[in-house]
Amino acid sequence: MEHRIATIEDLPKIVEIYNSTVDSRVVTADLEEVSVEERISWFIQHDPISRPLWVFEDKMHGEVLGWLSFQSFYGRKAYSGTVEVSIYLDPVKRGKGIGMEILQFAIEIAPTYNIDTLLGFIFSHNASSIKLFEKKGFAEWGNLPDVANLDGNKRSLCIYGLKV
Repeated sequence: MEHRIATIEDLPKIVEIYNSTVDSRVVTADLEEVSVEERISWFIQHDPISRPLWVFEDKMHGEVLGWLSFQSFYGRKAYSGTVEVSIYLDPVKRGKGIGMEILQFAIEIAPTYNIDTLLGFIFSHNASSIKLFEKKGFAEWGNLPDVANLDGNKRSLCIYGLKV
């Protein structure tokens, strides 16, 4: 697996992978799929110098397996060393250890971006993501009970954190 900073040409695949999680109501609070056009400003906010967005590719086939982003937390200067980590995988690549490799990469690369705190915002019913983050040393730092309404089902959001 290889990684590189995402380009605007990767955005359709990034959106496709993201949209593959919407219907499950386990990964994202979006209730409808997003369009590439809707994600352009989000993409631009991922400055490669401070808040990168990476794609991870199969070396042999050149196909995008998933993506990783660092996003600013809370938007205030004092929090500049803290980022929200997002990892999304192609549906057929889930459960094969790729998420573990990508999260390890995030942990290792964070200090080069002056990041000392990684946060994962994970629904409490997303057992596989919680297990992944806990295996990499993240701990639950917060729980926001029943803050999301997914088709009439109240869901809690857990905040997992790791000092790097």
